[in-house]
Amino acid sequence: MKDGSLKHIDTLLHARWVIPVDNKHRYLDHHAIAIHEDKIIDILPSEQANNKYSADANRRYEQHALIPGLINSHTHAAMNLFRGLADDLSLMDWLENHIWPAEAEHVNEAFVHTGTELAIAEMIRSGTTCFNDMYFFPDVTARVAADVGIRASVGLILIDFPTVWANNSEEYIDKGLAVFDHYKGHKLIKTAFAPHAPYTVSDEPLKHIRTLADELDLGVHMHIHETAYEVSEAEKNSGQRPLARLNDLGLLTPSLQAVHMTQLLDEEIDLLAASGSHVVHCPKSNMKLASGICPVDRLLKAGINVALGTDSSSSNNNLDMFGEMHMTALLAKVGAMDATVVPAEQVLQMATINGARALGMEDITGSLEVGKFADIVAVNFDTIETIPVYDPVSHLVYCSSRDHVTDVWIAGKQRLTDKVLNTIDENRLKQDCIKISETINN
Repeated sequence: MKDGSLKHIDTLLHARWVIPVDNKHRYLDHHAIAIHEDKIIDILPSEQANNKYSADANRRYEQHALIPGLINSHTHAAMNLFRGLADDLSLMDWLENHIWPAEAEHVNEAFVHTGTELAIAEMIRSGTTCFNDMYFFPDVTARVAADVGIRASVGLILIDFPTVWANNSEEYIDKGLAVFDHYKGHKLIKTAFAPHAPYTVSDEPLKHIRTLADELDLGVHMHIHETAYEVSEAEKNSGQRPLARLNDLGLLTPSLQAVHMTQLLDEEIDLLAASGSHVVHCPKSNMKLASGICPVDRLLKAGINVALGTDSSSSNNNLDMFGEMHMTALLAKVGAMDATVVPAEQVLQMATINGARALGMEDITGSLEVGKFADIVAVNFDTIETIPVYDPVSHLVYCSSRDHVTDVWIAGKQRLTDKVLNTIDENRLKQDCIKISETINN
C-alpha cells in the first residue's frame, strides 16, 4: 500500500507486548494500537499497522507492555494530605481520635482541591487512569479530575452527622444530586451515591438512596463488613449483621460496590453472588489497620465480581495499584493456603476490567478493545529489575512496580510522557502541599 492510501489517524502505539485483558488474548507480541478521536479503532500486528495507518503521533515502545489503564475502585483522594498523619492504630481509634478531628479542623474546599490534585498526580504516575472516590466536596473532586483529564466516579457522600460538606442527610443528598446534574453526560466524570458505612448511616437515608439509585441508575459505593468489631457491634445493637440489614433495605443489587468485606460467612457470600453486588478489595489498607482478610478466592469462585482499590493514602499509605496487585495475589494464596489460587491474570483483571464492571464502565474502559476509550499505560520491562521477561502478565503482578510506568493515555490524550505529567505543574503542586502540611503540623 502506498503512503497516499494510508488511513490517517491521531495516534499509533507500537509495543513489544500488548495485553488486552479481553478474554481472547493473554498477550500479543509486536502489536500496535491505533487511536483516533479518543478511542481504539484497531489492534493489529505492527507490520500490518505500518502498511495501513499514518499517524500524527507514531510511537514505539520496543521493550514495553501496553496495558489497560488501572482502575482504583476505592479512594478518598483528598486524604493524600493526611498521609502518615496517624499510623499503627486500629481502625476506630484511627478514625475517631485522629482522622475525624483532623478533618473537622482542616478540610475545606482548598484542602480538597490540593489533596485531590496530589492524589491524581500520584495515580497517573502509577498507571491509574480511573478512580472511584468517596469524600467531602465531591464537586471539587470532580472539577479537579475533569481539569486534569482523568476518568473518575465521584462519590456523593452521605453520613448521619454534620461535617464541613453538609449538616444532615437531606442536605447531603440535595448537594449530591446537584453534582450529579452538573456532570451528567460528561465524557470523563460520572457519579455514584456514597453512604459512608452501615454504622454511620441510618435506615431512612439509606432507603432514600436506594430509591434514587434505582431512578437515576447510579451505583452505591459503601464500606461494609470492614472489621469484626463493626459486625459484632451491629449484631449487639440491632440483632443483625450489616449485610443482612442492607439486604432488608433493598441495597444488595448489581449497583452496590461493597468495599473491604473482610468478615463474611458462607451464606453471605451466597447472598452477594445472588444479588449481583460487587466487592472492592483493599488488601494493603486492610492489613495496615488489621481489619482482616477479604476471602477473594471464595468470592471469585462464587462468581462475584471483585475489583481492587487502595483506600486512602492515610491508611495505606500510597495509591499504588501495582502494589495492590502484588499484595492481592500473595494474600489470597496465604489466606487459602493454596499457591494456585488468584493467579496473575486474574489479579490483572481485578485491577482493570473488574473495576470497570463494578463502576458500570465496562463498555467504555477496562480493556484494550476496538470501540473503547484509549485508556492505556506503557510499562517498561527493559530494566535491571525486570529482565528477563518470560511472561509479561506475570511480570506486571509479581515483578514490576509503578516506577516502571513511563507513559499514560486517558481517552486518547497523553497525560504522562516519559514519566512527566502533562496537565499538572508538579513544582507548584509540591509547594501547595507543603503549605497545607505546615498548617496541619502546627
